[in-house]
Amino acid sequence: MVSVIRLPVRVTTDLDHGGRWTSLTAAGREWLWHRDEPRRAHVRPGELFADAGGLEECVPTVRGVPDHGDAWSRSWRRAGDEDIVECPHFRLTRRIGERGDAVVADYTLAAEHGYRFVWAAHALLDLSPAARIGVAGPAVTRLYPDEGDRWIADAWPTVDGVGLDRLGPDDASAVGAVVLTPRVSVHDGSDSLHLSVEAEGQPASVALWRNLRGFPQDAPYRSVGVEPMLGRVFDRAAGDDGDTAVVPATGEVTWRLTVTATRRA
Repeated sequence: MVSVIRLPVRVTTDLDHGGRWTSLTAAGREWLWHRDEPRRAHVRPGELFADAGGLEECVPTVRGVPDHGDAWSRSWRRAGDEDIVECPHFRLTRRIGERGDAVVADYTLAAEHGYRFVWAAHALLDLSPAARIGVAGPAVTRLYPDEGDRWIADAWPTVDGVGLDRLGPDDASAVGAVVLTPRVSVHDGSDSLHLSVEAEGQPASVALWRNLRGFPQDAPYRSVGVEPMLGRVFDRAAGDDGDTAVVPATGEVTWRLTVTATRRA
């Protein structure tokens, strides 16, 4: 009989470089993928995304302007047990802590009433070709077959003939998708990583980026993103009503990201 055990999860962040998560470990396994990107250490607000891996805080958009949002390219500061970044139109506060075996990150975005945004925990994971993406239930999935804003919708896991629950070997493809569910699991060998987002009154989903050496065209590499989100679109400017988070009259939106890990014994 196979038993499943919970593993303690630990995280390391870098406030000087966008508050990015540089390490996410469970029982000796590093889940975050990294890539040598010399531009990452010197990037300035408004510049194109410098993909060094890890987990980047993408807000107020992922695609669109600014590229991958406005928070990843700025220095954050520590105030007590909170991490804070000030952006032109909002302030984002984050508190990361350990609760038993889990890592819990609580967020607050403060902005003017009616401000629309998308947030993604842009986690690029170090996974084998045999890894699987697990989503409970028949979740609606929006597949983006190119870099534009057009999507094709169907039920998880297959959209327009593309199976999204398996990674597989490099095949020169690159697709993005948004799954309308607040929870996702990643299974790789005997290890599993579980991510969930809670946000009362706001749309929650999971973004997937499956790049099997199909992007960028001039120097493709392999990268896999599994990204809890607020919102249901990559570009906040492309969504309809209900597709983005919206700041209420209180001037604040709060949400929680929970990360746990298990192992089959």
